[in-house]
Amino acid sequence: MTTEGKKAARVGIIVTSADKLGDHATGLWLEECATPYYIFSDEGCEVSILSPLGGTVPIDAGSLAGDFYTTEAKKFKEEDEKAWDTLQNSTKLDPATVVADFDALFFCGGHGTATDFISNGGEKTNPALVVEAMVAAKKLVGLVCHGPIVLAECTTTDGKPLMEGVLCTGFSNTEEVAVGLAEKVPYLLQSRLKEQGANYEKGNDWEAHAVRDKETNIITGQNPQSSEATARLLLSVLGE
Repeated sequence: MTTEGKKAARVGIIVTSADKLGDHATGLWLEECATPYYIFSDEGCEVSILSPLGGTVPIDAGSLAGDFYTTEAKKFKEEDEKAWDTLQNSTKLDPATVVADFDALFFCGGHGTATDFISNGGEKTNPALVVEAMVAAKKLVGLVCHGPIVLAECTTTDGKPLMEGVLCTGFSNTEEVAVGLAEKVPYLLQSRLKEQGANYEKGNDWEAHAVRDKETNIITGQNPQSSEATARLLLSVLGE
């Protein structure tokens, strides 16, 4: 997104580096990266792809099958060498530089995020530190499907859950049950966010639903069907 006399907006797409959730093979849900990538690029944004480890990004095989393998995902993987190379040579996420480097971040889903976007009781992950830094700097953060799992790992400077009182959505309990992974994820995202005091808003299962919290400028989408709506909502706020 550019205007006369202004530089292009810099948007970082954040993806998982994890190829397993326990014994379940997973990775990035490709459409949740591909669709936002083209939406941001087509609007003139400078788009980078980052991951916790950098380098090669695993792809969830389910996102390459049937109707899940969307036109945008197929173009990204099979026709757009630049885009695919950018993904498979992702930049390592660095909390020390990300606020200065980007105007907005967009966190994709895929069940790999339930492995490397969360701490499992240890030190905060780089994705969580990055979200906290961006929100503190009053910069835009968009997240879709399982991407919002990182929000449940974040706190404010006074130690309270970042999401307390914040309007949001994310992969719902009923959708997690439907895909058969409710017993494998570390926690149900909808339940955890509500436990933290978030104003979680659920749309219909498998239908596009995206919301913006105006106080924090956190923008979230519920499921893979919401990636376009979430990316476009982020763009609209970026242009304000």
